[in-house]
Amino acid sequence: MSNLPSKEEMFRALVERQGLENVQKLQAATVAVCGLGGLGSNVAIALARAGVGKLILVDCDTVDVTNLHRQQYKACQVGMPKTDALSQNLKEIAPYIQIETHFVRMTEESTLALVDRADVVCEAFDKAEAKAMLVNTVLEKNPGQVLVAASGMAGFDSANTILTRKVMKNFYLCGDGTSDVNQGIGLIAPRVMACAAHEALTIIRILCGMENKIAKKECENGK
Repeated sequence: MSNLPSKEEMFRALVERQGLENVQKLQAATVAVCGLGGLGSNVAIALARAGVGKLILVDCDTVDVTNLHRQQYKACQVGMPKTDALSQNLKEIAPYIQIETHFVRMTEESTLALVDRADVVCEAFDKAEAKAMLVNTVLEKNPGQVLVAASGMAGFDSANTILTRKVMKNFYLCGDGTSDVNQGIGLIAPRVMACAAHEALTIIRILCGMENKIAKKECENGK
């Protein structure tokens, strides 16, 4: 622990790479990551490295040996709740981050209470039913909240087919939009991580105000 950088040292290092204004915005932000599997665990790691101040982690699952090939867990964490295991790993990377965990299954009734305090909600579930529930609940009941979701990252196709689309004002969708693991197509780490990177980068751009600037510029140019 004697080699642990101070909070100030880590802040200066982030500022050097990302700029003071961006770091200040990220550190003031809260992001809810719903689902901590291949997508969510990688999104959370990326956001923590970028300096996001607080993460709300929601999942009801435990780490399984079959998760290890694409999710940000260690073999010694098999059997642990994913909320606990990921919190442990995040603290090793970003020791001063604030983490709030909920080891529960999200339902339509509980969703808003879990994510209402977040600036951005990240949908990162594996199952289509859970994805639809979260997206529909947030868009219908809390339309002012920004939501970043994913659809399609299975198989061995090129990562270049994974894209980010702005579906509506506060809703972004990342993925290829077609591949489905239920069709017998497997999940491999690089492609899942590519989709997670799209989600994480989109969230960072939103928090830093970059998406709004682009929309304003396009409007000014008559697009």
